[in-house]
Amino acid sequence: MANTPQAKKRIRRNARRADINGSRVSRIRTYVKKVETALASGDKEAAAAALREVQPELARGVAKGVMHKNTAARKFSRLNKRLVALG
Repeated sequence: MANTPQAKKRIRRNARRADINGSRVSRIRTYVKKVETALASGDKEAAAAALREVQPELARGVAKGVMHKNTAARKFSRLNKRLVALG
């Protein structure tokens, strides 16, 4: 258990930040899933539109520190590669 007031404050703050960051990561996953379902259905226009929506979300996740820069780049690259392969 935390003894100092600062340590108690950090526990409260960390809990708040964990909730916010968790919702950010969940939001990113939702956008990525939207692209993946469009790719799976073979709808190139919907997949392209969803990919345009997911790119700023990934960038925002990097900017907010919930995702590593290379992870976001890799996810976007792989999704884009699948879109190009669709035809």
